[in-house]
Amino acid sequence: MSILQITSLLIVLAGAFGAINYLFLKLPSAIGILVVALATSFAVIATDALFPSLTVEEQIRAQVLELEFSDALLEGMLGLLLFAGALHVKLSDLRKAWLVIFLMATIGVGVSTAIVGFGFSWITGMPLFVALVFGALISPTDPVAVLGVLREAELPKSLETKIAGESLFNDGVGYVVFLVLVGFAFPTGGGHGSSLADAGVLFIQEALGGAILGLVLGWLTFRVMRKIDDYSLEVLITLGLAFGGYELAVWLHVSAPIMAVCAGLLIGDIGSKHGMSEETRQYVEAFWKLVDEILNAVLFLMMGLRSSRLPLKWTSSSRVSWPSCLHSSRDLPPLPSRC
Repeated sequence: MSILQITSLLIVLAGAFGAINYLFLKLPSAIGILVVALATSFAVIATDALFPSLTVEEQIRAQVLELEFSDALLEGMLGLLLFAGALHVKLSDLRKAWLVIFLMATIGVGVSTAIVGFGFSWITGMPLFVALVFGALISPTDPVAVLGVLREAELPKSLETKIAGESLFNDGVGYVVFLVLVGFAFPTGGGHGSSLADAGVLFIQEALGGAILGLVLGWLTFRVMRKIDDYSLEVLITLGLAFGGYELAVWLHVSAPIMAVCAGLLIGDIGSKHGMSEETRQYVEAFWKLVDEILNAVLFLMMGLRSSRLPLKWTSSSRVSWPSCLHSSRDLPPLPSRC
């Protein structure tokens, strides 16, 4: 299948699963789509087990494998999601709760990574540093799913700001922690370092460099938008900032997620107040809200569908039997196709 066909299929499935959730499950959109996608994956696996001659799972897995999940997320979707989320958070609100947000997005991510990593390694027998990499992957919270629940619960604005700010910044911090742990877990496979000094330098380079780049690009974009009064062109400029800035950050080897957050915060606050007309502001906010919802729907759909290719097998001792490639640094990263 071509990339256009895969994209079309994902959007169609996201719309269909979203409709099922809206009509029957009544869950927040992203979570509902994930649940329906998981149920569909399990149904496919069950069908394949009951009727092996149909080879339904094998056919679907062949199509799913054509789409590189990590590339689609890290190089295509993550920057847009973080930029869109940051646009709707005001700097004035963040300043009031900056200490809490800072502690949750840094120390909180580290503690969560350690708890999940050590616990997962002890329960499953997974190599410790690989388990810590897994902990870094799942520790950052998803702002869209969480905020959807908070809005329905009508909780105080201050609490919503703290959770939104923490969710935005912990994505960038979690990504840097992930890179550092990959360097420890697979030092001969292209990792970024194997000592605490290397890890510290990498963290400063990624986090601080990403923040500076995001603020510089956001400020330059703001200065250009002040001279323009055309809502369609200004929407296009913000889209170019999100796409181009993210790729520039990757090329410069700084944290692209943190760049996207900082640029989004600057455009969403200072840019919307001093660089946009009221009409432009409405169009920019509506456009990025739509982008946010569509990408989150597709992302959670992909997560649900990818469950059908998990290679886990249970042994007689009730511990997970991990593929042998996870015990060797020679093959990773990236994971070979047999994983």
